Amino acid sequence: MKLTPENKAAIDAKTVGQLLSGVRFAPAGDPWFQGETGDYWLKRLAEVRSQDNDAYVQASKALGH
Repeated sequence: MKLTPENKAAIDAKTVGQLLSGVRFAPAGDPWFQGETGDYWLKRLAEVRSQDNDAYVQASKALGH
């Protein structure tokens, strides 16, 4: 999916838990995880993780996977 300003804003507004949950539980072929938007989602998750790894770990534990 093409990365639009609206998609970017929606991704940027998500918490680390929401970003991680999306990656883990989205159905195969979900357009949010394809193309430019998918690339940005993963980039944003990596940024959030590098800024606060403890929050990432806690979100991961809360998801149970």
